[in-house]
Amino acid sequence: MQIQGRKMIGRNLFTDETRLFEALLSVEELGIGFKAVKANRGSPGIDGMTIEEFGSHLNEELGRLIEELENWTYEPKPVRRVEIPKATGGVRLLGVPCVRDRVVQATIKNLLEPIFDPKFSDSSYGFRPGKNQKQAVERAREIVASGKGYVVDIDLSKFFDRINHDRLINRLSKTVPDKRLLRLIGMTLRSGVMVNGVVIATTEGSVQGSPLSPLLSNVVLDELDQELGNRGLEFCRFADDCNIFAKTHKAADRIMSNVTRFIEKRLKLQVNQEKSQVAKADRVKFLGMTVIGNAIAISKKSMKKARAMVAELTPRGTHETLEATIKKINQWYGGWSGYYQMTYFPAQLGSIEAHIRRRLRARLVSQQKSRHNLAKKLIKRHVPERLVNRTVFKNDARWALSHTRAVEMGFSNHWFTGVMKLATKSTKNLSHWFGIKVWPNLA
Repeated sequence: MQIQGRKMIGRNLFTDETRLFEALLSVEELGIGFKAVKANRGSPGIDGMTIEEFGSHLNEELGRLIEELENWTYEPKPVRRVEIPKATGGVRLLGVPCVRDRVVQATIKNLLEPIFDPKFSDSSYGFRPGKNQKQAVERAREIVASGKGYVVDIDLSKFFDRINHDRLINRLSKTVPDKRLLRLIGMTLRSGVMVNGVVIATTEGSVQGSPLSPLLSNVVLDELDQELGNRGLEFCRFADDCNIFAKTHKAADRIMSNVTRFIEKRLKLQVNQEKSQVAKADRVKFLGMTVIGNAIAISKKSMKKARAMVAELTPRGTHETLEATIKKINQWYGGWSGYYQMTYFPAQLGSIEAHIRRRLRARLVSQQKSRHNLAKKLIKRHVPERLVNRTVFKNDARWALSHTRAVEMGFSNHWFTGVMKLATKSTKNLSHWFGIKVWPNLA
């Protein structure tokens, strides 16, 4: 069975909002939903069925779903609980629905997105067609550059776990009159979570891991967006990460107080007072970046996390070949630098690249086992013998040796990039970049 994809931008004029449930009961629509699930990959839910297994009997599986949905015998299964460790400590709770449930949820999302998305605020950038993090950060830079240098940085405590079901369904019903689809969404929200073989009821929240959750989260927080817009406030929101901008600290404090009250009293959500703050823009991390005046830099915290990842990818005492390590580094750094190249300071990328090379040089030094072997290796690599002897036979430790002229000549930057194919990004010379020697003043 071949399924043709489609872009979900704009309204599908052939879908009657009062008969969305009929649109759901379609092999074509469910097939498009399956294609989205397959593209996102992911592990099985509690029934153990993989995406590949579902796809191998696609006609049969979709036919069964349609029959169950039509007869109202369909029941979404509890999601499988997954705990993802946070870099700051603690865990993020995710849920993995069964593949068949993901197909239904992805199809509902495809049907609702063209209806809701055009109504969302232009200042909302998360999980929307044609919107992304880079646009959000760039807009934040523009607002700060216009003179609003103070940020109300609001952190919502366990947002996805605290979404009020009744308020969400009521919000949906104002745009979607098809009560059957609303009933199905309610069933999905209340399907429960399986933890260690025990099913726990879900009376609030929307599972992170469901294809439908991002859209539902935007429906919930659109009420906040509209409130901020009505108050004439400039803001940028990506999912539950929201920054509001003000000209003075006093104005920002007032905004923090008023908006916190609205979120907690009206939306029935909770603001994390410990993580929320009012601060100058250059002290705030937004989507991994920090706005400094009229420029964007990688935040100090993101740089620290990148260095920690480099250390994890280049452990001491490993028997892994240099080629295998570089392959893993390139895979990680390609994705990391692809996002963080939005910085205006290529020196930040260059510093991570230099740290990678130094870690690899330290390993190469260690692998020589003795200083005599290291000296022979460097001389063989055309480093002047006098420089080698003056460097290697001092009492410097492995890490200190990795940053000496002799070792850097023996295992040069050019050798790493040209021969060993170590990826770099800082030499690309993108149009928005400052000079390679310019470093941001991060608070």
